[in-house]
Amino acid sequence: MFGLPRSTEIKKPLPKKAIFDRFKPRPDERKLFDEQINRLVIVAEISPQTLAVAASPDVSAIYLILVSLKTPECDKKNIALLSRFIDQRMLFVLQYEDTVRLAVYRTERVLVSESKPLHEWKLNLRGLDLGAIWKNIIAEIGGIDLTEGKSLDETIIANERRERLAKQIAALEKIAMNEKQPRRKWELVEEVKRLKNEMEEITNG
Repeated sequence: MFGLPRSTEIKKPLPKKAIFDRFKPRPDERKLFDEQINRLVIVAEISPQTLAVAASPDVSAIYLILVSLKTPECDKKNIALLSRFIDQRMLFVLQYEDTVRLAVYRTERVLVSESKPLHEWKLNLRGLDLGAIWKNIIAEIGGIDLTEGKSLDETIIANERRERLAKQIAALEKIAMNEKQPRRKWELVEEVKRLKNEMEEITNG
């Protein structure tokens, strides 16, 4: 799977009932999880035991978790829930029918890749140790350029802020376009300008 060496392949089911019994999620968390997720299986382990790669102080192994979905979308709350319950570095393979997206949990945020057919995915393990490999995997999924000088976590937070500002700007522009009162329209336009300036400051760092 994903072009990884055969030595990394495993097949270890993670029964939903066992997860529920052990970690006891709230009823609403369990309901959402059960509605969207069919089953979970650990399909690969990237570690010094399975690959010629050194561990790092903060990463001793990376696990690929195949998440078979009942629905086209998987709420990020489900990924966050699993990541909080299981203290491991996990790369989630979200599969619905023949398409797959990858997801990771970092800095209390869930990053999700684009959707592609399963056979088109190839995981590039770049880095001198597992810590570097893990950061590069996260960067690839999040579309993050690590050559710009900012840390991975700083970039994730900045990207999230930009996305939030973009949604605010689009919503305000739509309201301003339909606003009849000149004073209110002017206020909305000024607020859009302020948000655009804020976005530019975040982008230019």
